[in-house]
Amino acid sequence: MKIGAFMMPAHPSYRSIRDGHYHDLDTLKFLDAIGFHEAWIGEHYMMPAEPCPSPDLLIAQAFRETENIKLAPGAFMLPFHHPAELAHRICLLDHIGEGRLMVGIGASGTNSDLEMFGIDYHTGIHREMTAESIAIMKRFWESEGPFEYRGRFWLARRPEDQLWKRSGYHLKPFQRPYPPIGVTGLSAASPTLKLAGVNGWIPISFCFTPQYLHTHWEVVTHGAREAMRAAPSREDWRISRPFFVADTDKEAWRRSVDGEMGRYFREDYLPMLAGNKALGLLKHDPEVPDSDVTVEYAAKHCWITGSPETVADRIAEMESLSGGFGVLHVMCFDHLDDMEATRQSYSALADIVSARPH
Repeated sequence: MKIGAFMMPAHPSYRSIRDGHYHDLDTLKFLDAIGFHEAWIGEHYMMPAEPCPSPDLLIAQAFRETENIKLAPGAFMLPFHHPAELAHRICLLDHIGEGRLMVGIGASGTNSDLEMFGIDYHTGIHREMTAESIAIMKRFWESEGPFEYRGRFWLARRPEDQLWKRSGYHLKPFQRPYPPIGVTGLSAASPTLKLAGVNGWIPISFCFTPQYLHTHWEVVTHGAREAMRAAPSREDWRISRPFFVADTDKEAWRRSVDGEMGRYFREDYLPMLAGNKALGLLKHDPEVPDSDVTVEYAAKHCWITGSPETVADRIAEMESLSGGFGVLHVMCFDHLDDMEATRQSYSALADIVSARPH
């Protein structure tokens, strides 16, 4: 098992955009220094708690400041970008990273973002746009000659090279045919994760209720069978979850529930889920009333907090319930106000994972 990170990135409202950005950059440098294998960075527009509309800007800076950690937008929301433009940006970023880039793709589950771009998410059209976008980008990355793609949503061309004008298509990815692609899923039997199996992409599970983790792998393998692909490897499966490790269970509970993780859930995440009638995503039992889904409930049922021994036992439990996976992601939160304890938690989690039997 390897250790990685998933950054929304999340920040409190009083944190300036600049300070939050450079805190995220410093965090990536720290994670690289303590041996994290990878980090994925989200893309959001209309979410003040997650103010990062351009994860590639952070990643480009981080490639210069880190040595080994793999980095990925997690994810580029494909309906918001022209695929010809995004295909070129990914190529450039891949060359900057020289093999350390992965690329998350998504359709966006943030209704306000979709509304801002004028996309009617009620019809599911954003998912169709995502499929068309990745098809166009792969044409740019894989083809060797001119093409024209007239889709439902975009027209894209690779014109004839005009050497006498020193003009032509030249920017291929550093990794061939293109960087590894990942997709995320949250709900039980997530249909998004089926796409990972169908296309041979990296599956990433957001884990709040581990009881249904096994259904995520079932849909990945079902998608692979449907597409007549080789059986996917569990080594490629990523699972993301909030963690906090401290000397004692009591101390970990206090620092997480009363700290920035608790504040984010209390003021931002739980209200957002409630507004979308989606609190069920956090329930260990569907009969639990919405009013019971509090920060304390999330800390007990959805997060993993505690002493190193407690956290190691709960990781083992999650591994058993899932059937096994390759990379464990810690969900990262702003910790400028509790730097030492949070970074000790990251280091302790890295030690727990590295100490597991291989």
